Amino acid sequence: MKLLSISLSSLPAIAACLLTAPLAAQDRTPEEIAAAALEAAPVFDGHNDVPIQLRGRYGNQINDFDFQDTLDTGPDAANGRVMHTDLVRLKQGKVGAQWWSVYVSASLPEPEAVQATVEQIDVTKRLIARYPDDLQLALTADDVETAMEQGRIASMIGMEGGHSIGSSLAVLRQMYDMGARYMTLTHGRTLSWADSATDTPRHGGLNDFGKDVVREMNRIGMLVDLSHVNAAAMHDALDVAGAPVIFSHSGARAINGHARNVPDSVLARLPENGGIIMVVGLPGFLNEDARQWFGMRQAERAKLQALFSGQPDEVEARLASWDASNPLPLASVSDMADHIDHVRDVAGIDAIGIGGDYDGMPTGPVGMEDVSGYPVLFTELARRGYTQEDLEKISLGNMMRVLRAAEEYAASQSAVSPIEYPVGAPREAASPNG
Repeated sequence: MKLLSISLSSLPAIAACLLTAPLAAQDRTPEEIAAAALEAAPVFDGHNDVPIQLRGRYGNQINDFDFQDTLDTGPDAANGRVMHTDLVRLKQGKVGAQWWSVYVSASLPEPEAVQATVEQIDVTKRLIARYPDDLQLALTADDVETAMEQGRIASMIGMEGGHSIGSSLAVLRQMYDMGARYMTLTHGRTLSWADSATDTPRHGGLNDFGKDVVREMNRIGMLVDLSHVNAAAMHDALDVAGAPVIFSHSGARAINGHARNVPDSVLARLPENGGIIMVVGLPGFLNEDARQWFGMRQAERAKLQALFSGQPDEVEARLASWDASNPLPLASVSDMADHIDHVRDVAGIDAIGIGGDYDGMPTGPVGMEDVSGYPVLFTELARRGYTQEDLEKISLGNMMRVLRAAEEYAASQSAVSPIEYPVGAPREAASPNG
């Protein structure tokens, strides 16, 4: 064995180095670690529903809409239904890039859904264009970096639900050309080609057309979003995906058993695929006690309707009494951090992102009720021992890696022909290429 030769005179210096580096890190508070991480890597949020708020509140008439401050503007603000998002609070929340969801109701007939989605892409682009000093449309990872370097919030567009393409790969391709860069395969309803997490399954996941939707999205460079699909569809998509997938706004089912959350069997496959789960802020998906409360309340309503048939006022009065005696358990920032902990334990730090779902839910968890609250979450994570490097991956780095990987895969497929189906053929039975 060869022994290292160290002079006695050098020992004090070596000891000082060994002690100083850890102490320097320990000297930083969780708040300081989180602030440094978010300064270096602002949040790239996976899902925000401002566009459907513009449709519902304003009918997409936004020429006089004030997006600098939505706390006291617009319909419903007076009765407490205040939007979660505006430019002031996005900056407070250290949001550097945002996926804007162009969601439309899954109950619409598909041709109407296609039109409504085009309208939502239009209103989103118009909103971005109205604030050129604050927002910038981004179509690529390079666009995201450029926007953030210029102090603007990089704004990407995601479709929420395959009903938005009307079961047509041609429409899918045209939505990409209009700027959509991810699509959630379903929303709350099962489609003719994909099973939703919250509806009766019909296909055992994805049928052949559904798998071709995934392949075509990969080919053109559109991210495949598996939030809202059932576990079988998640596995089917991972089986055929050539590029990383995302979950734009989901939690860990092991922590909260809601069907919208992701089971460990799927989380365990993310490292091989390279995909990420962008942990959601919706309280009912975070806190298991809250999920149980919603189930008990639904059961109580059903019982009252059976006992007091034809007496809706009596049902509502008694349900209000039940509500008063059984307050909804509140979700906290700690609950959201528990989901992140679990994803890290199962899939690793490289599989984590953030997908708030603001303006698509009544409120976020206590402490981060709106988009200004992200620093609170990152401080909690730092308090739990996440390093600045870890936090920078969660806030921005992992999403950027996935985006670049999808672009690289699409570039590798440039010589591959588009997948074709006969016009008008049923997607539960049609075969590609005639």
